[in-house]
Amino acid sequence: MTTVISFPNAPDVSSDDYLVLGLATCFIKEDGEVHEVNVVEPIPSAALEAIVKGIPTSYQVAKATTLGEVLEGDSLKLPADFPSNAQFCDDFSFRAISAARTYKSRPSAQSHIPLGTSRNDFKYSIDRKRVLNSQRIIRTEDNVKQHEYTHKVL
Repeated sequence: MTTVISFPNAPDVSSDDYLVLGLATCFIKEDGEVHEVNVVEPIPSAALEAIVKGIPTSYQVAKATTLGEVLEGDSLKLPADFPSNAQFCDDFSFRAISAARTYKSRPSAQSHIPLGTSRNDFKYSIDRKRVLNSQRIIRTEDNVKQHEYTHKVL
């Protein structure tokens, strides 16, 4: 018998709530070079359903688990079958609790990956690289020039 623990900042979820974690291939740009990193991210139900339907994804594998398996107080626990060099995404706890809520509101999404199992038959692709620390710098030259009558009623 497991003890159900609720989270102080999220009283509507408990440690037994279903959650899917994905191991994503992402990239970090440093000194003009791009380095590959493995990132553990919670996958919300809508994203999982899209991935299962065959859209290209950067997720190598997805594992169905519970909140209590990965969140223990203020510490995060890496699933045993994920590589030890994998790192958790930014705001992991907040995103994990949010993702768990999506499975509570749409329980049919839990059928894609049964609890305690993994799935890796996705359309894995890194053609469009997910660069984590990219910044968009918008300059005045980027603005599209418009005709003077664009906003006038003719």
